[in-house]
Amino acid sequence: MGLFDSLKNIANTVNGLGNKANNLTSKANNVGNKASNIASQFGAAAKKASLKSETFTFNKLPTSVEELMSLPEAAMSTPFMTAALTVAVLANYENNKEATFAMLNVLHGPSPISVSTKQFLLDRLGGKMYVVRSYFGGTSPANDYTPAEPFTVTVKDNPYSYDNEGYVKLFMHSSGADSDREIVLRRKGEQWMLWDEKFLLGDIRIPKSADPWA
Repeated sequence: MGLFDSLKNIANTVNGLGNKANNLTSKANNVGNKASNIASQFGAAAKKASLKSETFTFNKLPTSVEELMSLPEAAMSTPFMTAALTVAVLANYENNKEATFAMLNVLHGPSPISVSTKQFLLDRLGGKMYVVRSYFGGTSPANDYTPAEPFTVTVKDNPYSYDNEGYVKLFMHSSGADSDREIVLRRKGEQWMLWDEKFLLGDIRIPKSADPWA
């Protein structure tokens, strides 16, 4: 065998090794893609599995800190409890603003409500207490948002509720709105405190009795 033939054989061998390496790389990429797809599927399944809904029942809505603290939900050991309590507490606003502020301070924990928050509540709820009532079961614009008794509040999460560590964004249905409204809770130790309730208080459809076109 001549020198040229030997060099040719070496070149063929090198090319063969290169092709095998390329094949191995392709296989490795395929395995990686399959692993990514499996991880994505598991992630999607995990998010779907996290969807949860809890309904809380109140025979009587709290009108003072003492009454609030007597409720089992006052343990605030889950964000769902605190979210439901927020609606129950806000329903007292038209009866006694100061008592409502005191109860909200309990829910807010180390960050009591500010003067601007009090003004926000006045702007949103002055003459519009039906906004809060719309979160109770049995309400609708047609019955002027009159809750069924005992009072019930349903709270749910979604796949993105737990994206920020230490915070949970939950949702409640207003019978006067087309989409659920959010509320944000923040963990402090073993409890979940109210962090942001503003989005619960957006405008909704007015009660039938106040609608000149009804």
